[in-house]
Amino acid sequence: MAKVPNALAAGAPAAVTAASGLVGGYGVARWTGRRELGGAVLAAAGAGAAAQWRRSSGAGAAAALTGLYLAAFGGSHPLAKRIGAWPSVFAVTAVVAAASTATTALSARRNRKRR
Repeated sequence: MAKVPNALAAGAPAAVTAASGLVGGYGVARWTGRRELGGAVLAAAGAGAAAQWRRSSGAGAAAALTGLYLAAFGGSHPLAKRIGAWPSVFAVTAVVAAASTATTALSARRNRKRR
């Protein structure tokens, strides 16, 4: 099977890719009025981030971070009722970006120690 190049992995850290999906997905849905377009942005960035996480940190970390990404998306909805839509999106995005950055850094550190 041919390997599909991942344009997202080339230039941006996985945390940026994931953050782009959460913020961009909501923004697209809000500004276009089409939730499915926002979902497409969310899904595309999530798939890109998952591929980056798998390459940098392994399948287990990628699964956990992808689960967190999906939970953040779902959790932003009830949180928005309490603090507002954009603050909610930014809050869950910060959690995902921090977890992604920490996981990637720990994996890189572990890999350096093994060498």
